[in-house]
Amino acid sequence: MCKNRYEVGLDIMNKVVGELGSHTRESLKEIAPEFEEMLVEFPFGDIYSRPGLDLKSREIATVAALTALGNATPQLKVHINGALNVGCTKKEIVEIMMQMGVYAGFPAALNGLTTAREVFNARNL
Repeated sequence: MCKNRYEVGLDIMNKVVGELGSHTRESLKEIAPEFEEMLVEFPFGDIYSRPGLDLKSREIATVAALTALGNATPQLKVHINGALNVGCTKKEIVEIMMQMGVYAGFPAALNGLTTAREVFNARNL
């Protein structure tokens, strides 16, 4: 049986962000159910499912991008957890943040490191 975009996306989302994705999805279903579907289908069903990068590489890119944005702390927390879930180490995540200091500036890197510390502490790392 061929899975549709939503089913494929949900499988990948669960592998990457697990329970955190469930909380996000449930909160969106209350206010914007169509957006919840888009959140699962497009990034996870269409993009994360592509063969060009493994999930760890995709999460490294995502953590770097969210760190560089500097205004997406809730999403950064989810994706730091996701990076850990798919094989990134604490050291690798710290290095991602430090790298972003070069391209996104020290404030973005500092905020990313603070967020990473919160995630590490919550996971007892």
